[in-house]
Amino acid sequence: MRAQLLDSTRPTDLMTVIRHLTMLQLDPISAVAPSADLVLWGRLGSAYSPSELRTALDEHRVIELRAMLRPADDMALYRAEMAQWPGVGEIREYKHTQAMWVADNDACRRDILDRLRSEGPLSSRDLPDTCVRPWASTGWNNDKNVTMLLGFMVQRGEITVAGRKGRDRLWDLADRVYPNTPPVAAAEAERTRNARRLAALGIARARGPECPVEPADVGEAGEPAVIDGVRGEWRVDPAQLGQPFKGRAALLSPFDRLIHERTRTLDLFGFDYALEMYKPASKRKWGYYALPILYGDQLVGKLDATADRKTGVLRVDALHQDVSFTKTMTSAVDREIADLAKWLNLE
Repeated sequence: MRAQLLDSTRPTDLMTVIRHLTMLQLDPISAVAPSADLVLWGRLGSAYSPSELRTALDEHRVIELRAMLRPADDMALYRAEMAQWPGVGEIREYKHTQAMWVADNDACRRDILDRLRSEGPLSSRDLPDTCVRPWASTGWNNDKNVTMLLGFMVQRGEITVAGRKGRDRLWDLADRVYPNTPPVAAAEAERTRNARRLAALGIARARGPECPVEPADVGEAGEPAVIDGVRGEWRVDPAQLGQPFKGRAALLSPFDRLIHERTRTLDLFGFDYALEMYKPASKRKWGYYALPILYGDQLVGKLDATADRKTGVLRVDALHQDVSFTKTMTSAVDREIADLAKWLNLE
């Protein structure tokens, strides 16, 4: 909790929070509020205004990279890896397939680069599809050639999101958006990312399944740790050991890094949670977009709430208690709900 800036001492600066957490995950669902804003409100409190994040994005102090918001300074930790796309040595078959598809559509890729170079930021709908080989998928990306190509060009370090026009992302050359700092060598960059990820999580597994956008494991960072009753090789940030802790109540985004990896959440906290918005209503246990509830050093329940902006209210449909709330806990959680409503300008 302390590593995730969820103890009783709240930070006061937006960029300090983002740099420490290393990233904020974007998600289009805003049943209560956009996830990135919920995470920041959970740390900074009602003094935080979403306009602060929008300004940081407009000024390119924060950069969107593959649906994650990251400090601009961190781009130097990714550019060497981007230059090696799809990878070095023996690479997975799916990455080889992606690289072959991009190579087959190289003329379209070059056309996109030329258009951005001459016209500046453009949305995907402003970029014509001149791919000679369609993207084939059994999922919703089937035949979405420009969308897929833009994604691979981001991974190659050629383009990036430069801003938004409404809900549309605006694409531009990465060199115009990323800071003009030398890239960190790939091996050193990976070690640095692992160390910073561990500092943000406090404790994490040393090894885990492949997750190319934002891994949950941390390699050899920190020190080895053993968790009673939990199998696996864990690493702990030694800076977090032996420190005093005083907790507080907090309402968390379903994409908050404290609970994002569900297996870790269950192993460390015994907290059963799943995001249920894709389930039929009759099969939901906690609600469409239930917010995990933190109290002190425990995850104690879920808040099923909806920001009903048409009527101007924060509608609380249910408060699920995983443990019996004391009067003190109830008062603290009630204050957080009231603060959430105030922050949203809702009753």
